[in-house]
Amino acid sequence: MTDAEILHYITTSDKAETEYLYARAREVREREYGLDVYFRGLIEFTSYCNNNCFYCGIRRDNAGARRYRLSEAQILDCCRTGDALGFRTFVLQGGEDPYYTDDTMAGIIRAIRAEFPGHAITLSIGEKSRESYERFYEAGADRYLLRHETANEAHYRAMHPAEMRLSNRKTCLYTLKEIGFQTGAGFMVGTPFQTPECLLEDLRFLQALEPHMAGIGPFIPASNTPFAGRPAGGEELTLKMVALTRLLLPRVLLPATTALGTLSPAGREKALLAGANVVMPNLSPPGVRTFYSLYDNKICTGDEAAECLRCMSLRIKATGFRPSMVRGDSRITFPPQTYPGGSGIALSRKLHKKAWQ
Repeated sequence: MTDAEILHYITTSDKAETEYLYARAREVREREYGLDVYFRGLIEFTSYCNNNCFYCGIRRDNAGARRYRLSEAQILDCCRTGDALGFRTFVLQGGEDPYYTDDTMAGIIRAIRAEFPGHAITLSIGEKSRESYERFYEAGADRYLLRHETANEAHYRAMHPAEMRLSNRKTCLYTLKEIGFQTGAGFMVGTPFQTPECLLEDLRFLQALEPHMAGIGPFIPASNTPFAGRPAGGEELTLKMVALTRLLLPRVLLPATTALGTLSPAGREKALLAGANVVMPNLSPPGVRTFYSLYDNKICTGDEAAECLRCMSLRIKATGFRPSMVRGDSRITFPPQTYPGGSGIALSRKLHKKAWQ
């Protein structure tokens, strides 16, 4: 698609054209992944964060945020709950919390890997050094999610404090791929100061990066943040971006995000019909879920894991797709088996290659 064609679909108000876009995206996802919708078990293990992003409810300067940390034992209990329910992927997500040192994180990853050798372990814990990423990979992590949020430099500057750099985030993403992680990027839709050209730039960056996963969800304001009074992103525009991402990266794994379900009661189902093929029910202890408040009014914070799984499975079936509890690895080709990290990284990749296949 040309830039002009992409911008046309981003800005069009023609319902027939928009439905055509969704239908084409559906065809591509069914060609690449069939009707399966992959489940990931989300464990939000810390609401502390050193960063001060203007849009985020757990930003460092939000004095009203409720903070918590899960211990290794609590994280393992969440994994056991998920395993008993059939989950084969665990996603450890949290703020950039210095309490969890590289040693601590590597220990947690090794403990999960020892108990669940065939499961996928995904991390979503922000910007780290190459050395840190290599340690996590050697410990047994398979995947890493790091949304770039916006690929436009001026827009990034308007959304983040001066000490944060878009260039560093992009470097981290390419580093993760070089090491051998199944790597996820992504962006918010409808953030303040965003233009159609910003969204085009996001799509072109994803094409250049070719991530294994791409998380795309609407901006939803969070209390006690600089963007608290801003309007939320739109459902239709978010769905268009999901569909365009599917068409431009046919084999990417695309979540139907909780944020879209928060914005609209049927938002996740609509995302599946626009090309998405992943959902991420919450395995965190119910007592802390409301404290991981990246944005206001987040859904499913009071549900037990089993209840959330049943509800989401019924929703998926009603949309015409199949709930799938397999690992659900990306079909995007993995990079060569030689890395600057040396024999340790190569050995770790060799040990996990069979599971990926």
